[in-house]
Amino acid sequence: MSADLNTPVHPTDTAEAPHRTAVPTPREPASSATLAAPAAVAHASDRGARIAAVAIALAWHVAIALPAVLGARAEFAAPTVVLGAWILVAVTGAVAGVRLLQGSPLPPWPLAGLLLVVDAAVFAAAGERQLFTAANWVWGTLGWFFVLAVWGRRVAGLIALLSTHALIALVAVLRHGPDPADVARYVMYVYGTFSLPVAVFVGSTVIVGLARERAAVSAAGHAMAAERDAAEHGLRERRDRLALASSAAGRVLGDLAAGEADPDDPEVQRRCMLAAARLRRLIAESDDVPDPLLHELRAAADLAERNGLPIDLVTIGTPPPLPVQVRRRLADPLTGTLADARGWARLTVVSGPDEVVVSLVTPDREGPEATGPPPAEDDDGPVEYLYERDGNIRWAQTRWRR
Repeated sequence: MSADLNTPVHPTDTAEAPHRTAVPTPREPASSATLAAPAAVAHASDRGARIAAVAIALAWHVAIALPAVLGARAEFAAPTVVLGAWILVAVTGAVAGVRLLQGSPLPPWPLAGLLLVVDAAVFAAAGERQLFTAANWVWGTLGWFFVLAVWGRRVAGLIALLSTHALIALVAVLRHGPDPADVARYVMYVYGTFSLPVAVFVGSTVIVGLARERAAVSAAGHAMAAERDAAEHGLRERRDRLALASSAAGRVLGDLAAGEADPDDPEVQRRCMLAAARLRRLIAESDDVPDPLLHELRAAADLAERNGLPIDLVTIGTPPPLPVQVRRRLADPLTGTLADARGWARLTVVSGPDEVVVSLVTPDREGPEATGPPPAEDDDGPVEYLYERDGNIRWAQTRWRR
């Protein structure tokens, strides 16, 4: 037998082969997943709106603005400036769109400043004849690139950029000595420049907010239903365990009352102690204490001490939060072995963030082998049961791994 009570004992020639059983641990409600669900839905909705905004900006710039620019290039006051500005915005917009879809957008205000400089340059280079035509592409295109620049921020930033764009256009219109018709065209163009980008920007923000809110309500409803089902399941299971423990205690008490059992018989004493340990543990597992597992093990150890068994309880570390079923599977096999112990016992609990090991050492004596939980498999961290005896001592261990 190794001196380390928390590691498996290497069987000797006379010792019997260890019995190993894996017991599945129940899945706990994934509260973090529940909290992340609204964010995931909002992210999916926002990504769809981003794709739409990038597609509109680039498609408008290429499919509408480019043919108009190429068709009227000979009529611009400075065609090289207009075409060069179109290429600059195309490249910058493509980069900004890709970065936005990847979730790492370009810095908004340097990008917005570059677009405003391009805005002023194109208005100056387009000339009076192309001021209100599609060839002056900044009228219809630049607002969509403003949307890409300030995506995810307050709508006030977009309105400020569009207002600056409108002031730049007003300066260009006034510079050419406008007549009432030009003023009317200017008002119509400003309205079109404002309405569509702002509508898409605000609409996407509202849709994302509604999606997040509805997902949060749905997730909360599912979480409440899951908690209710878990509570009802726990109550049914606790009633079943209480009925089982009460039945075992009732049979012992009935045999004693009928004179069919001798109180001095060690086997009868063992049955009484085991039934009492089960009842005490059933009561202890519902107590509101910082360390439920240690509380339940201390309850079993206290019962053993009251029955005259010197027991040494050693704890190392603090157990992580464990479901009731895992605590039962860690404690129940050792409680049965403890009920059969004579002379002395040593109970050791070693805990870490992802593992809990509970070991019990008692003197060996004649009697049946201890039996562990039934075999089972699970992918969510099993509870293993080990048992050995060599004629001098008995050693039992339960181990949980996350």
